Amino acid sequence: MYYVSKRMEIAACHQLTLSYESKCSNMHGHNWVVTIYCKAKELNSDGMVCDFTHIKQSIHGYLDHGNLNELLPFNPTAENIAKWITEQIPQCYKACVQESEGNVAVYVNDEKADGHEML
Repeated sequence: MYYVSKRMEIAACHQLTLSYESKCSNMHGHNWVVTIYCKAKELNSDGMVCDFTHIKQSIHGYLDHGNLNELLPFNPTAENIAKWITEQIPQCYKACVQESEGNVAVYVNDEKADGHEML
């Protein structure tokens, strides 16, 4: 099995719809640090799990400097964003979304993961 990861920083704003009063219900921004984990049993014809540039274009290119409430069809929590990322890249089995220092959400797609992931 081959494993790769891609780490990137995304500047974006959002506001959350919550069932309780929170300052996060106001529009605010983060410099999100996102790490995307991909794997493949065999390399593609270019000798890659997937192209790092493709990952960056699909995620960073779409979200960077955007309003996540306008770009994503759900309440843009770090958890929901992590799941969305795994759905954008076929080889992606896991995504970590760091909203701020010490606040990280991780989503693992159990259908793509087999429990032996190295990264």
